[in-house]
Amino acid sequence: MDVFKELNTLNEKQREAVTAPLEHIFVLAGAGSGKTKVLTHRIAWLLETEQAHPYQILAVTFTNKAANEMRSRINTLLKQPSSGLWVGTFHGIAHRLLRINWQPANLPQTFQILDSDDQLRAIKRILKTLQLDDKVWTPKKVQIFINAKKDQGLRAKDVVINEDDAWLAQMFSIYQIYEETLERTGTIDFAELLLRTYELLRDNPALLEHYQQRFLYVHVDEFQDTNTIQYQLLQLLVGTLGKLFVVFDDDQSIYAWRGAKIENIQSLNHDFANNRLVRLEQNYRSTNTILKAANKLIGHNQGRLGKNLWTKYSGGEPVFLYSAYTETSEAQFVVNKIRVFNYERKEIAILYRTTAQSRIFEEALLLQGIPYRIYGGLRFYERLEIKDMLAYLRLVQNQNDDGAFERVVNTPKRGIGERTVAVLRGVARQQRMSLWIAARLVIENRQLKARASNALTAFLDLIEQCEKCVHGLQLHEQVEQIIIKSSLGEHYKKGGAAEAQKRLENLEELVNAARQFAQINPSSSTILTEFLSHTALEAGVGQGSQYDDCVQLMTLHSAKGLEFKVVFLCGLEEGLFPHKNSLEEGNVEEERRLCYVGITRARQHLYLCHSESRYRYGERELCKSSRFIDEIPVELIEEVRA
Repeated sequence: MDVFKELNTLNEKQREAVTAPLEHIFVLAGAGSGKTKVLTHRIAWLLETEQAHPYQILAVTFTNKAANEMRSRINTLLKQPSSGLWVGTFHGIAHRLLRINWQPANLPQTFQILDSDDQLRAIKRILKTLQLDDKVWTPKKVQIFINAKKDQGLRAKDVVINEDDAWLAQMFSIYQIYEETLERTGTIDFAELLLRTYELLRDNPALLEHYQQRFLYVHVDEFQDTNTIQYQLLQLLVGTLGKLFVVFDDDQSIYAWRGAKIENIQSLNHDFANNRLVRLEQNYRSTNTILKAANKLIGHNQGRLGKNLWTKYSGGEPVFLYSAYTETSEAQFVVNKIRVFNYERKEIAILYRTTAQSRIFEEALLLQGIPYRIYGGLRFYERLEIKDMLAYLRLVQNQNDDGAFERVVNTPKRGIGERTVAVLRGVARQQRMSLWIAARLVIENRQLKARASNALTAFLDLIEQCEKCVHGLQLHEQVEQIIIKSSLGEHYKKGGAAEAQKRLENLEELVNAARQFAQINPSSSTILTEFLSHTALEAGVGQGSQYDDCVQLMTLHSAKGLEFKVVFLCGLEEGLFPHKNSLEEGNVEEERRLCYVGITRARQHLYLCHSESRYRYGERELCKSSRFIDEIPVELIEEVRA
């Protein structure tokens, strides 16, 4: 590349970061300030000015997409493939090191990696061997526990357990047996990649010295997302010889719930002395008004390193604020506004705090015939918990629905295994009858063992009880009753806390959907049938492929790293955003960072929306507008009406 020509494409602060002397460089990069450009130009600068050889450079990030983008940009700058460079995700780099050093890592040469499903199955087998009740020791919770401990750099043997804490003692016992099982089978899980690599380097001084002398220049993108073990691994690799170049934004640290430690940023100065901090504050994405709103909002957080986003382009529309009467009128306002904009639909995003909020927007978009895409997730009626619940409703409404029968016969688990279902299928096929009738016949003819027969009888009785108990109830009450009687809510609570919260909120939203459907459709004896037809039709249309021109719907966590001409930030109400869980746990600052991320996704038009009332827990509640609205100066906001 023509080094000096490329430098002309950078602003003053970007050039400072790219051409800085060989020391630890910490780049505090605001949203839309060109952080990836700076990181890739830094690597190209080191190579082109011959301050470094390709094999001396290590660059890590968090996703394969980001790693591929980084590699592609470096190749473009160098005008040739960047052979010799190690560029990849933390897990990808760790895997590469373990493959090369399998013997000192105490692994077989042909070791295999368990994906999340394989890991869960291994845990289930261990629980069964230990004769532990999987309703108490749920496999998903055990999986989350084990992975969290590995992310913290903890082995089961490293922890001194208080004998009075029986639950924790049992968890670590399961963890230890799990470790022994993987050791015996020559497999490792995803979290183990990082922990095993850390231990490999920590416990082999000669090998550590080799990699410290090799990787003299370590570059890290999105440093604010690092967890404990990732930070410890970086410390080892950099050592006393290497130079660390990190790009981060403390105001976009929004993943504490999955292990990211904002404290890692605060540790940088202590652990890597003789460093230089460069602030990238010039924004190339948003209007001046949007940036002012973002700066004022995030200024309410304490302990920030501090930066002030700005753009050389003055002005811009005000931030629009819409106060809706209900969540339905909020969605109608958003969709009507979308129709007015003369942009490609993919340039328009609807952002919300919880996945359950998508349902009302999906229905409003479908009503107007506007295609949409759920970014990084499933449409409402395609989600696991919703499909499970709808299957129960279908079976209550029609016991001969074989698809619904198979879906829920053992959900939640009730001891009806695949062998039992295979017997039912065989009888149903031979006798040309539904699985429901086949089940009655098989029980009557004693074709199953007593345990399986009792479990199947209990399931049939449950469905018949549900059918009786919903008779005469309003549609939303029918849904509520079957959620309770089916124990689906209790079933999903056994997963990880964050996942359980989402599933339960979605089930609650299904109740709201039923209530809304009944309000806009004449009451009739076939209301459940009509509702199920409605959900089937909505599940089958509305979302184009990723290549179509669709409005983008997503949670705020999914929006990080993206940008749109028009952003609707919806559900800005106390208890929803900031979320009630975060309020109870004292995590308001992370919620504010999440709002900051949402605001800075907008390039030209930003709409803040909230509802004066919303259905919550079966009741219509009055809502207080979010504190985040109040934290944006009134002179930047213009209230709008439908």
